[in-house]
Amino acid sequence: MSPPQSARAGPEPTEEIRVTSWTHLLDVLYADGWNSSLRRHRSPYVFRGSHNASFTLQTSLQRLGGDPAETERHLLRNFRKYAHQESVRGDTVWDWLALGQHHGLPTRLVDFTYSPLVALHFATRMPSQFTHDGAIWRVNPARVHGRLPTPLRDALADEGSQVFTVEMLQSVMSLRGTAASFSAAPLSELAALSDTPFLTFLEPPSLDARIIQQFALFALPSTPELQVEAWLEAQPHAALKITIPADLKWQIRDHLDQANITERTLFPGLAGLAHWLTLYYTTPPLPPESGGAQDLRQQEQNLREMEAENGPLDLSRSGS
Repeated sequence: MSPPQSARAGPEPTEEIRVTSWTHLLDVLYADGWNSSLRRHRSPYVFRGSHNASFTLQTSLQRLGGDPAETERHLLRNFRKYAHQESVRGDTVWDWLALGQHHGLPTRLVDFTYSPLVALHFATRMPSQFTHDGAIWRVNPARVHGRLPTPLRDALADEGSQVFTVEMLQSVMSLRGTAASFSAAPLSELAALSDTPFLTFLEPPSLDARIIQQFALFALPSTPELQVEAWLEAQPHAALKITIPADLKWQIRDHLDQANITERTLFPGLAGLAHWLTLYYTTPPLPPESGGAQDLRQQEQNLREMEAENGPLDLSRSGS
């Protein structure tokens, strides 16, 4: 289900905000949520959390280096070949892209969520990263989709939807002669819809409880080379970067735990439970100004060793 587009009027300037408190952060995250036509609070935004404010919105495919288009073709073909017994609802390239991204395959997709609190979780799930600022990207899909080519824009309008599903995207390609079974051709045809690169949002199938709990969706660039962050910065009023000071992260983490936004709920299973308990019972170090410099250094070392041994349980990459 796609949250409906806000009916608010007037442009919002693209900017960066550094929040100063928990309440300030909530005000920014939940701004502009009133939809007068529905008489409900329905945010027009989607969110992405990062534990490091200096990280860019680079795709995992681009991080591999080389030619993203050529690498993508081989990755998808071999992922489908060796993972054929995996549970996937359809056999289109969009199904396999979503499944691959969900399980850590490098793809052109970028993880987002409809939930600002889930995005905050991914910005505060690794205590070893609490010594530097984090960030939340807040993006308005309606603004982004204003740059879509006509066939895609018409498909959204016909469906009355804010974002695409796998079935909607494939239906547009099918009208252009693409077979419904697996083929990488729709990726090239997506780019061919416009002379300039564009971005859209794709809501994945409900692959498992984790993707449902995280209220997940993906940003889908029209070409694997598209730099998502640079593209968003060029679109008026499409995105806002919210910087979270390092010294707010422990407080945010505690509020999220109280709100039940934890590894236990977002990563159902024993691994998520174990990670939540580990984080919940971690004692924060004393700040350096209180004479706790040695305590801080020791705590950082302990956390680094813990994550080196067990891993950060970074199963969705939404905080990467």
